[in-house]
Amino acid sequence: MKEIDEREKVISDPKSIVPAAFVSFKSRWGAAVCAQTQQSRNPTLWLTEWAPEPCDVYWDNLAMPYVQLTVKQLIIAVTMFFLTFFFMIPIAFVQSLASIEGIQKVLVFLRPLIRMKRVKSVVQGFLPGIALKMFTASLPTILVQMSKMEGHTCHSALDRRTAGKYHLFVLVNVFLGSIITGAAFDQLYAFLNEAPSSIPKTVGVAIPMKATFFITYIMVDGWAGIAAEIIRVVPLIKFHFKNTFFVKTKQDKEEAMDPGSLSFATTEPRIQLYFLLGLVYSVATPIILPFILVFFAFSYTVYRHQIINVYDQNYESGGRFWPDVHRRIIISLIISQVLLMGLLSTKNAAKSTPLLLVLALFTIWFHIFCKGRFESAFVKFPLQEAMKKDTTERAKEPKLDLKAYLRDAYVHPALKGAEIERPAAVDEEEKNPLVSTKRRTSKSSSGSFGAEDAIEELLSYL
Repeated sequence: MKEIDEREKVISDPKSIVPAAFVSFKSRWGAAVCAQTQQSRNPTLWLTEWAPEPCDVYWDNLAMPYVQLTVKQLIIAVTMFFLTFFFMIPIAFVQSLASIEGIQKVLVFLRPLIRMKRVKSVVQGFLPGIALKMFTASLPTILVQMSKMEGHTCHSALDRRTAGKYHLFVLVNVFLGSIITGAAFDQLYAFLNEAPSSIPKTVGVAIPMKATFFITYIMVDGWAGIAAEIIRVVPLIKFHFKNTFFVKTKQDKEEAMDPGSLSFATTEPRIQLYFLLGLVYSVATPIILPFILVFFAFSYTVYRHQIINVYDQNYESGGRFWPDVHRRIIISLIISQVLLMGLLSTKNAAKSTPLLLVLALFTIWFHIFCKGRFESAFVKFPLQEAMKKDTTERAKEPKLDLKAYLRDAYVHPALKGAEIERPAAVDEEEKNPLVSTKRRTSKSSSGSFGAEDAIEELLSYL
């Protein structure tokens, strides 16, 4: 009864009405025209965009004012900048303590233990990677909350934005930060005070020195992460905890057994990091490549099994992730080429620099070409395809009626099942009168149409 009373209170409250709506169309052509065109002279007055599928809607951000949305995005961008670049200082501090010299300076009483051969090898090999992994464990949760504050209206957009933030953080702090800082703040101070033109050379010198660290990081984060993914110890513990203390009904048990979905926001940036490491170290230290190949082989096998047999698919984004993935691959290629120029400059191979510079410019041009040629396929729906699908559907299924599905598809989950007053739907767009005009259009050829004929032809597809 309390649930019903609260639902009725929300429905009858005028403050619960928000300036946002989901509009359904009889045809794909009409939906595409409305979603991909500007509806008002004022671009902020009447905004239209493609609606996500019902299970992808993030209801909390559905009606955020335009000015508030812009201000929040600016605040989050500034916060992300400081979080990314100032996070390098504590990471450098933790990694300095994770070295033999750092532990001996801070924890003097552990010197006899550290001098033991087996303990020393473990500290040198695995402790820096473990410390870095533990220090960044809570980062995805922070980034998800920051993406929610930006005002995105669907879960897929939240995942895409979170993945972009996490990739930037991993690139700056885990990759560049680990290379630059080394084991002390002296290298960081030198990096911040040198000329920008000498940065590739400085990083090129440090790249071979950090190969051992990244090998151990691949084993600690990559190999161990894949093992934890297939074993799923944490979800198992969560299930038994919920089953013991919180499960009272059959629905509670189904919720406790929910396997969840693949976390794209954290998984994809990690894979991009290992792809970048393979590109950078394939020339400098090729010994790292077998470790990366083993990671990708196990990742393919494990994630293929998990996606098919374990995880649920929460939403379908229509391929919106691919442009972001392509852009991050191009960024990895450019970074590897620039760092290779710095590495070769330390080997007295300056003559090869112009060739690598041309290669980097060609990579940027290739990205611009792909963006202009293919990106629209992931963000726009061609009117030609929409009209073709509408015509085919009318021929094969003339009695198809989606009204029953669309009636409750985009109702808030808390209001499903309640009786809601709905305005009368406009079923026949063809019956809307056109404004009469005295203008006449001369036909230049027998196969051309006048303005009124063109409008009637377009409206016939609605």
